[in-house]
Amino acid sequence: MSTDTMTKRPTGPRPATTAGRGAGRRPRRTVHPTARGIWPFVVPAAVVTALLVLLPIAYTVWLSVTDRQSDGTNAGFLGFDNYARMFADPAFYNSLKVTLFLFVVCLAVETVLGLALGYVMSLDVPGRRVFQGMMLIPAITASVAVGLLWLLIMDPSLGVANELLAVIGIDPVVWLGDPSVAPWSIALVDIWQWTPFMALIISAGIRSLPEEPFEAAAIDGASGWRTAWNIGLPLLRPVLIVAMLLRTVDLVRFFDTIYIMTQGGPVDSTNTLNVYGYNEAFINQAPSYAATLQIALLVLVVLIAAVFTLVRRRAAK
Repeated sequence: MSTDTMTKRPTGPRPATTAGRGAGRRPRRTVHPTARGIWPFVVPAAVVTALLVLLPIAYTVWLSVTDRQSDGTNAGFLGFDNYARMFADPAFYNSLKVTLFLFVVCLAVETVLGLALGYVMSLDVPGRRVFQGMMLIPAITASVAVGLLWLLIMDPSLGVANELLAVIGIDPVVWLGDPSVAPWSIALVDIWQWTPFMALIISAGIRSLPEEPFEAAAIDGASGWRTAWNIGLPLLRPVLIVAMLLRTVDLVRFFDTIYIMTQGGPVDSTNTLNVYGYNEAFINQAPSYAATLQIALLVLVVLIAAVFTLVRRRAAK
């Protein structure tokens, strides 16, 4: 027998001695993320919310109905005595008036100026991004630094503000020492700091508006002001409401800049609910009454936010 015959291998198909790989395995199923329910996703968020929001609120409510002393001891349950004291306290109504005054003035001016500035920021002009970045510097600056800066600017003897007034022939103003001027000075600082924030939101809203209604108005011969009033503002209303809602929450709990500049003075003319509560807790050593004031502040924030939310839902319909 030749060597070729001995080494020749069969060329036919190989016998199927074993099954192919993977034969007999079940196809892999794709499990939907919510197949086991939504609780694995809800529970972590609920726990974090309870720890960061609900637990502090519950503790504040408990503190407001007890007689907790500054040394940490608790003299007992008082019920609604602190709330009765609050509603009979003239300082509470004064702080509520100051809070609402700053809220209304700042929100109105910041919305109007933010709308005008937002329109300018929405234009496609060279250097627009650089201008936007520079305008946002006050908003991203710490409020404590802003308060210290304006404290120097409004200094009655060394401040730049009175020097500028002297140039145009106006007598010096006691910006933070006059009870009738101090609230307006605080409002001026807040308007300077947060109007660019409003303008940025509004400019984004303007750039997202559809072009068809404006083109149709131009074809019909409508003037620019009439187009802006009858078409632009109604379309921009949801964006305005959201921007105002964001500023509302900050304005109602206005604290840091006021405390740096005036600490609620002079003669409680800038004493907001937040500042009044802080002074009661840490200056007058009355933590339970301070907690009652903070509950009133929380109720005020919720009520105002609810009004804006209702208006926003109606505007969306």
